[in-house]
Order: sequence, then structure tokens, then C-alpha cells
Amino acid sequence: MATRTLLVATLGVTGVLPPAPVVAAAPSDAGAAVRAVVPETCPDGGADCVADTIARLRERFGTLGRSCDHHASFTLAYLRTTEGFRWGRDQDGYFADNTWVNREGALFAEYYYRAYDDWAAGRRSAVPGAWLAALDAARSRRLSGAGDLLLGMNAHINRDLPYVLERVGLTAPDGSSRKPDHDKVNEILAAVMDPLLAELIARLDRAGFDTGIPTSAALGLLVGWREQAWRNAVRLANARTPFARSLVELDIEAGAVATATGIATLTSYVPPFTGPAPRAAYCAAHNADAPPVAYPFGIPPAY
Repeated sequence: MATRTLLVATLGVTGVLPPAPVVAAAPSDAGAAVRAVVPETCPDGGADCVADTIARLRERFGTLGRSCDHHASFTLAYLRTTEGFRWGRDQDGYFADNTWVNREGALFAEYYYRAYDDWAAGRRSAVPGAWLAALDAARSRRLSGAGDLLLGMNAHINRDLPYVLERVGLTAPDGSSRKPDHDKVNEILAAVMDPLLAELIARLDRAGFDTGIPTSAALGLLVGWREQAWRNAVRLANARTPFARSLVELDIEAGAVATATGIATLTSYVPPFTGPAPRAAYCAAHNADAPPVAYPFGIPPAY
């Protein structure tokens, strides 16, 4: 019930947004420092960039999944969503500009790698607050599987995605908006949602993901977050001075942290009634099981 309340509250805010603001004709250069911190690994937007991202996510999930790390739920979801992205991209005419979405996907993943690797190395001051909340919670094993997944998604979408979108550009050279391609990803999320939930339940945390909340509600939450990320990217692009940009960044960071706090509060275990031990035992027995339901791209290997 509490998780349902969180979804309704979030959707109630994002579902009534006015039309998206217009991007300024000339992009701002106030975000140069951010570009220096997380460099691009796929500036040309080649198709191989997505294959590289999938390989890297599969390697990371292999380590996390086999050890039943609580962060494995997010990494598995990220892997399957990226595989779904490749499936969609490879359909003729699915995206208007494959180069742009390839570049976006590779840079988006780089923000995740950087946050996780800095956290794992103890460089906490370099880790965004929303990622600290997600990764610290996973290490402490104090949330359900759904909570760990939502914390990771919140950090990556609400915090990282606005910066990524601004960097790859919100308008094409002819001045048209990139938003139709951004919104096409929502169709991929819808296509992978049911098999992903089935896999999370079957392999990682049966009780923690079998919440009774319709996948349509979860999808609506993610679509709302992605819409707000686009709007925040527009705000970043339209910030004409470093001070104006700092105010937008502060809003993005604070909003993601506040959402993380709410998610953690609503999805925490309640000792002695609930705790991580059943999840650990279930995962140890089932993490290597094959995905039980086919995705649009087929049935992927467990690892």
C-alpha cells in the first residue's frame, strides 16, 4: 500500500505537466565542468557502442547477481532495458536518428559506471547524493528488491538523465526537437516491463517484487520521470550563466535525493517482521535460473 501511495503521489505531479518548454536556439556553455567530469565514450554514435554497453552491463550483473548483491536488481533491469533498446533501434525507422540515440545510450551508461565505481572506491565526495542513497542502501541490505530497483532508477533517470540529454543535444541540426526519439524509449520500457518483472521475481527476490502493483503503474512512474528529465535538460540548456545553471543543478540534485528518501522510507524492511534473510536464501537458490518469460528480443542468457 505504501509503495502504491508513492507511485500515485509521483504520478499525480508528473501526469499534469504543461507542454514542455522550448530549447533556446543557442546552447549554453555553462556546463563545461560536467562534460569534463564524465567524458564521452561514443562521440560518433556508432552501432557498436550499444553492444559495448550491453557487454559491460552483463559483466557487472554477473558479479552482482552471483553474489546476490542488492544492487543486482537495478543492474539486471538496466541490462534488459538496454537489450530492449538495441532491439528497437534495429527495427527500420524506429528512431529518427540512430546516431543520436546510440550516443545518448553510451553516455548515459557512463554516468552510472562513474557513480558506482567512485562509490566502490570510496570516493564518496564524487558520488551524487541520489546515487549514494541507492548504493548505500543496497550495501546495508535494508530495502526490498523493489526499493533497491527504484532507488537506482531514480538516481539514473531523475539525476543523471537531464545532464546526458543536455550534452547530446535536444535539437537536431535542422532545428527539430529530439523529443520524439526520447519518447520512443517509453515504448521499449512498456515492451520489457512484464518479462523483466517476471525475471526479477523468479531469480532475485520473489517477495520483494511480487507487490501486486500493476506494471502499468510502474511504467507510468518511469514515463513521468523521463518527461521531467527532459524538462530539466531544457532548463539546463537554457541557463545562460553559471549561476543560473547552478540553481537548476541544485533543483535536480535535491529533487532526486528527496525522491530517494521517500522510496527508502516506504520500502525498508521492518525488523523483526521482515528482513533480508529470505531474499538472500531465495537468490542463492535461483539467481542462475533462466529468465522465465521471453522478451521482445527473445530469452537472454541468465549470465
